[in-house]
Amino acid sequence: MEILKVEGLTKIYGKNTTKVIALDNVSFSVEKGEFVAIVGASGSGKSTLLHLIGGVDRPTSGKVYIEGKDIFNFDDDKLAIFRRRQVGLIYQFYNLIPILNVEENITLPLALDNRKIDEETLNETLKLLNLQNRRNHLPNELSGGQQQRTSIGRALITNPAIILADEPTGNLDSKSSDEIVALLKKSNKDLKQTIIMITHNMEIAKVADRIIKIEDGKIVEEI
Repeated sequence: MEILKVEGLTKIYGKNTTKVIALDNVSFSVEKGEFVAIVGASGSGKSTLLHLIGGVDRPTSGKVYIEGKDIFNFDDDKLAIFRRRQVGLIYQFYNLIPILNVEENITLPLALDNRKIDEETLNETLKLLNLQNRRNHLPNELSGGQQQRTSIGRALITNPAIILADEPTGNLDSKSSDEIVALLKKSNKDLKQTIIMITHNMEIAKVADRIIKIEDGKIVEEI
């Protein structure tokens, strides 16, 4: 079942002599439960693509369908609500709230949506993340790997349609990187979570079911 469809996605910044085509007529689709890695060098357009898929930015032209919904038909307020409920975002630098503990950071999307926290789901998520004993710790009391696991928990807690991970190991040592990649793979296999991961590291990308290579804003190869 197709969960994501990208059609002719283009993003242009500037005009005339300052014109930069960050993304150039990109099209592809992702099946529900698939783990896709998007690989490219710095400046290739991969992060722009991820932000457009997640509705963080709007394209110059083209469409993004998530579960059959054209997300750019939403106004900004409705798009923000849709993104909070249906798109889990994992960033390279964690983006945790420093005054909130692990449990509060993970459940933040539910709190913002005035949704009840299911304690069983929360406990299962903390167990999956191996953070049961850190649930009351603040971000500055955690290692980099623990902070990234917390951000993964925040992405998982709403059971979103897709999870978008932007260089999720880029700020970690090799041991923590391996743990995070293994956790994403486990989330994909055990929870049937659809994951799209941006990386410049081909070795990390190899854990995915499919690899999309992007250069100069265009898809050049699918493996």
